[in-house]
Amino acid sequence: MKKTLILSVSLLAATASWAQQAPRPAAGAEPALPYRATDTKINALVHTKLDVGFDYAKRHLNGKAWLTLKPYAYATDSLRLDAKGFDIKTVALVDGSTQTPLKYDYADQNNLRISLGRMMPVGTPYTVYIEYTAKPDELKVKGSAAITDAKGLYFINPDSAVKGKPVQIWTQGETEASSAWFPTIDRPNQKTTSEISMTVPAKYVTLSNGRMTGSTPAGTGLRTDTWKMEMPHAPYLFMMAVGDFKIYEDKWRDKAVTYYLEPKYAPFAKQIFGDTPEMMEFFSKRLGVDYPWNKYAQIVARDYVSGAMENTTATLHGEFLQMNARELLDREYANNQSVIAHELFHQWFGDYVTAESWSNLTVNESMADMSEALWAEHKYGKEAADAHRAQYIRNYLNNPNNYSKDLVRFHYGDKEEMFDGVTYQKGGAIQDMLRTYLGDDVYFAGLNQYLKQNALGNGEAHQLRLAMEAASGRDLNWFFNQWYYGSGHPEVSIDYAWDAAKKVQSVTLKQTQEGPVFQLPLAVDVYVNGKPERHMVTMRQATETFQFAASAKPELVNVDATKLTVWLKKDNKPLSEYVYQYSHAPLFLDRREAIIAAKDKQDDAAARTLLVKAMSDKFYNLRSVAITALNLENKATVKAAAPALRKLAATDPQNSVRANALDALAKLKDKKDEKLFTQQLKNESYQVSGAALSGLAAVAPAKALTQAKALEATENQNMLAAVIGVYAAQGGDAQWNFVRDKFDAAPLQGRFGLLEGLSNMLVRLDDPANFNQGVDRVRDLAIQFKPQGAAEPLIGLLQSVKQRKTTGPNVQQAQQAIDKAVEAIQQAK
Repeated sequence: MKKTLILSVSLLAATASWAQQAPRPAAGAEPALPYRATDTKINALVHTKLDVGFDYAKRHLNGKAWLTLKPYAYATDSLRLDAKGFDIKTVALVDGSTQTPLKYDYADQNNLRISLGRMMPVGTPYTVYIEYTAKPDELKVKGSAAITDAKGLYFINPDSAVKGKPVQIWTQGETEASSAWFPTIDRPNQKTTSEISMTVPAKYVTLSNGRMTGSTPAGTGLRTDTWKMEMPHAPYLFMMAVGDFKIYEDKWRDKAVTYYLEPKYAPFAKQIFGDTPEMMEFFSKRLGVDYPWNKYAQIVARDYVSGAMENTTATLHGEFLQMNARELLDREYANNQSVIAHELFHQWFGDYVTAESWSNLTVNESMADMSEALWAEHKYGKEAADAHRAQYIRNYLNNPNNYSKDLVRFHYGDKEEMFDGVTYQKGGAIQDMLRTYLGDDVYFAGLNQYLKQNALGNGEAHQLRLAMEAASGRDLNWFFNQWYYGSGHPEVSIDYAWDAAKKVQSVTLKQTQEGPVFQLPLAVDVYVNGKPERHMVTMRQATETFQFAASAKPELVNVDATKLTVWLKKDNKPLSEYVYQYSHAPLFLDRREAIIAAKDKQDDAAARTLLVKAMSDKFYNLRSVAITALNLENKATVKAAAPALRKLAATDPQNSVRANALDALAKLKDKKDEKLFTQQLKNESYQVSGAALSGLAAVAPAKALTQAKALEATENQNMLAAVIGVYAAQGGDAQWNFVRDKFDAAPLQGRFGLLEGLSNMLVRLDDPANFNQGVDRVRDLAIQFKPQGAAEPLIGLLQSVKQRKTTGPNVQQAQQAIDKAVEAIQQAK
């Protein structure tokens, strides 16, 4: 599953100027949380047959289920099923055409405990029939920051009350929400084949797991579609979707590949999903295991509760993936296309071999996170892949709440807590470290063994370790104990010394983190006379000095030359070596490190020169990094950079770079840029035109306010954020209802992007009711996503509003409202 909200919260904490850093929890601290054992198998699912229909008015599902099971290790006369909030009508044992009613207990409305009436022998299949009504909207359940709801079955606009919004039904099973729409043993270590028949309005199309085996009329205006899944998969991977979708048909080898989109986005299906067959071929060859299922479909749904979900053979995506021609101009791999690779890779890691418990979620999610850069490297080149990996490592490091959590986590409060920056971003980075340590051929041979040995079953990190050891011939306990069964990361300072007499370069590394010392295999490149020589070393002690013979004083010593180690480092080399590193070291991160080093030294002409040079970097991401690193309060920097900024804003081929340049020029508030902002406001790119509107507000406020009013009908989040930004700078209570309503209507992901504008708007509000509405929205987001690290930056946002709101008729009342909201966030669990 791709949890885009994790990224939102990480970026919120990392990039907002009002963010406050939380204190780091002690590394390796023993959690005061319960041990979460793998679910004990008493009965094993064999086959699940469902026949369902929908009551759109009541938002109910009327279902019939035939569950075939068998006692797993011991004979049993009872069966417990997960069934959340059902009306149970019939429970019976099926023997051919005979149904024998069974006694059951369903007092808690969550566990259906059935007496089978006799002892069932080990391994002998039996079938239970259940007729029921599921009422997902009446459940009292909670989700998480990653999966914001857990009611399993979702009716979207079922009464057509929202004009222009489609009527849809879709399901979301992970973690254990499939049992909100059908009875099952809702645990990841269960596997079952399936057959799902859906009776739906005939005007709609359906999608489910496997292949459609039948579609027949079912009365006036109705149709029944039957989908069969002939290979076993976990209950949380079951899915249904119903609605008005256009289907684009593609193909990989001899297997159907389909894309389901709302009709108005159907013309762009190939642009959105068209890389899928190539991905399937690439992953199949890289893993040595062909895509294992009989088809692959992708569907985009409204109001989805997360990023995307890897239902077996049928991935469901959130609406952010759905784009028109103008929006596609701004599409970048990291913020959009990577999810397609992530969910597809899950068809192997997560679906074909499934984590046996949520404690071992890493064998699903870290593999899928790793695959995003793997595909980027194949399709877009090494720099794109390195940029993607580096952003994910920063996301992990930017949230100190991550530091005390093991990757394989047997102690947690709720299973939803496993969906975080450790399981995802840190886990993916650990895979890249392991790949680098073992080498590509051995690493992928290990993945091949893991998949083949556990095919259609379950896996855990120990099995991954054993597969990697078998492929490499190396003991890897040290690696897995350190990175999988431990927490945190190294914090390292690096110092250098050159002995001219002995012609020896020394490098001293010191680990300063609390807790155990990490064993770190490292590549060190020593540059002499423009040529690097690579040395492989392993750090095993808290402080170690490594010495390298050199014919002359090196121009650069590049520690961790592969740039894949997960650590926080303080590299104590001078700016001159960073300047050399930018021009001579080969990797994206080599150049990025140099740019960041120059960022804090802009009184130095060499740093300014480096930044201006980086604004012309061959890779667009680094052009953006250089722009955002500029200190535009430094007159010398402005003088050096302004001409390049204007050129980039007008001509850069990458829309994100052009937008960054426009944002930087807006900070200069130079009236002569009004013409440039006005021209770029007409750009087809929403990203560019939105930045131009913000720039125009800085130099021609009245003109920008008029333009913003004309753009209020936009549905694009970038443009909407720009409009709200103008109102936050120039408007007030008269525009509040618009800002509030757009914020509320935005997808959850989009609300994070509107927070800065909303908070700036608060400073300009005089009406206490309006002000309190805004504060309440910030407070509620902070509380909802507190476990993922949102509380500290959002408290910082509110306190920033408090500091800036010093005028107006209700200042004291506003400050009290903020204090009350901050207290509520701090006290929330």
